[in-house]
Amino acid sequence: MTCNSGHFNVELALDDLAKQSSQVNRSVREFVDEYVTTDGRKLYVLGEGRLINLAGCPWAAASVMDMSFAAQALATEWSVKQKDQLQHKVYNVPRAVDQWVAALKLQTMGITIDTLTEEQTRYLSSWEMGT
Repeated sequence: MTCNSGHFNVELALDDLAKQSSQVNRSVREFVDEYVTTDGRKLYVLGEGRLINLAGCPWAAASVMDMSFAAQALATEWSVKQKDQLQHKVYNVPRAVDQWVAALKLQTMGITIDTLTEEQTRYLSSWEMGT
């Protein structure tokens, strides 16, 4: 499975992949195309090779972009404030920043969510695998 996190579908050589494939199945499921190479391997391309967080978005891309930009800005602010404690490596967006962005988005949409009870929190934290 492959997807593009860049901006244009030219970043993946899909024409070349199609030439090397014996079969191309468009839309084996929503936002997923299957390429079967001449030696039988299968490669799944997400979002037609376009920027996946926009191409795979079933609603307005601007809704995805505003959250992405907010997360980038707030994660940058966090990293600047934490610069003396951070090592030179890649970090995930901190959970608190991610939750803050989500809460702000829900607020702008007029949506409120319940707070988990202690019992719900225990139950969710007990999961070892699956959903």
